[in-house]
Amino acid sequence: MSGEIRVLHVDDDPNLADVASTVLERESDELTVDTATHPDEGLEQLGAKPFDCIVSDYDMPDTNGIQFLEAVREDHPDLPFILFTGKGSEEIASEAISAGVTDYLQKESGIEQYAVLANRIQNAADAHESEQMLEERTRRLETLISTLPGIVYRSRNRRDWPMEAVEGEVEALTGYTAEELESGNVIWGEDILHLEERERMWTAVQDGLDADGTFEVTYRIQARDGEVRWMWERGRGIYDGGELEALEGFITDITERKRWAERLDAYTDNTSDILGIVRPDGTFADLSPSVEHVLGYTASELADESVFEYVHPVDRERVGTEFADLVETGTRKRIEYRFEHADGSWIWLESVASDRTESTLSGYVVTTREITERKEREQQLLTQNEKLDAFTGFVSHDLRNALNVAALRLDLATQEVTSPHLGEVEQALDRMEQLIADLLVFANRGTAVGDTEPVSLAELAPEPWSNLDTEAATLDVALEGQATLPANSNRLTSLLENLYHNAIEHGGSDVTVTVGPLENDGFYVADDGVGLSPDELDHIFEAGYSTKQGGTGLGLAIVEQVVTEHGWDIEAEATTDGARFEITGVGLVE
Repeated sequence: MSGEIRVLHVDDDPNLADVASTVLERESDELTVDTATHPDEGLEQLGAKPFDCIVSDYDMPDTNGIQFLEAVREDHPDLPFILFTGKGSEEIASEAISAGVTDYLQKESGIEQYAVLANRIQNAADAHESEQMLEERTRRLETLISTLPGIVYRSRNRRDWPMEAVEGEVEALTGYTAEELESGNVIWGEDILHLEERERMWTAVQDGLDADGTFEVTYRIQARDGEVRWMWERGRGIYDGGELEALEGFITDITERKRWAERLDAYTDNTSDILGIVRPDGTFADLSPSVEHVLGYTASELADESVFEYVHPVDRERVGTEFADLVETGTRKRIEYRFEHADGSWIWLESVASDRTESTLSGYVVTTREITERKEREQQLLTQNEKLDAFTGFVSHDLRNALNVAALRLDLATQEVTSPHLGEVEQALDRMEQLIADLLVFANRGTAVGDTEPVSLAELAPEPWSNLDTEAATLDVALEGQATLPANSNRLTSLLENLYHNAIEHGGSDVTVTVGPLENDGFYVADDGVGLSPDELDHIFEAGYSTKQGGTGLGLAIVEQVVTEHGWDIEAEATTDGARFEITGVGLVE
């Protein structure tokens, strides 16, 4: 979208709204952000001046973002609306999509999220502008065609096209009078038809007559004043006793229409959206050149093909039902589905279809964009939530049950014997209860790490080692200088402690554990124990999975959770001479 993009940001936290507007305007010079702290205030601003996009929080006093969206849609059915919320769930995402939200983005910590939000705003505004341009162009074309001057004619079927009768806006189109053409003083095929069009025009008309007795051609003429104009002509042969006697038809000026088409072609050549027309029978009538970039097919390869043949079998019935409803009611539709790419893969598309069957387009105008990345993010969110639910259930039920049994046994032992060790056991159990409570709070809170700070990995690495019963095990911190990374130090300590414990538990009491840097921006934790088998790699990060009898299977699940919440990546290597875990994307600085 060229020029200013006016954004209305609605959030009940005035400080967050103010900071967000400042950051968004810094992310893009095109963005101008106004803020409101309540949907009612947002509706007042929307009624006072125009906006190109709305960004709204979900959870607000007396209402929520979906209800605000519904209120906005009453007067602004097509205005881009992005739900930007810290209260994310599959249910909310599904409700938002069903309500017609343009995009859905969950709040995260850090300034990076606003770069993503700014990009989403620009994409939404661009798509909305594209749709408006297409609708405006369609309206202009309909108006143009309904008011174009035209010529009704009868001519001989000869290469010079001598006119026997001409009526209508002849002089307005050609600069010559009807009398000049009918008298033969001006010959259509010699004085008016463009020199470069003559052979093509003759061939096209003869082919049409041979096929079914009719023809339709587009060509250039040169008017009396020298101006070159585009004409559209449709005609038929007039026969007498099987012999071709004359041609009769209609000619109209489409110069302006051709210019609009050229402008639209220039636009569609430079947009990632696919603009197309689908016939009522579900076949492609026309597609913009961008289809090759998005789907891998050329427009000609998909011409006259059925849309449904390329839709994923799982989505085909749903898409067919929505299209049938569009045909029956003419109601504008927005739908997401999988489409077969030219390379055989399946990609996600979002299409918005509008009924234009009663216009000159004679079909359904469809604007389509690829949303594969967004759908993958939604699936990742769903998977993470499922893992989080399993993890929380395991911690709150199984671990607490075991802890309660231990506490009861301790009470019984305290009544029967006196030992200084029992006090230490009680402290350890209290500590375990606190850890479980903290883990549950953390799990229910989501994936936010809170504030991060530069942490010296070389200084931090030995600390969690001292919390463990290391026996004859050895820690080697192979980090030169003060290697630092942005992290939450408590979470990073938990990550290292669990990796150390895993190495000692599986590698033996005399195992050597090494912490060192990676060349590709990260660090590793490795040991010289028994290693990992390839079969273990698919399960080692699952909560509750353990290869050791009596193991809880929580350690590596917590490690993965800490990695994920920081936005890092972790990979385990299957080796025969020890286990190795590589954590990348951390921003490690020497």
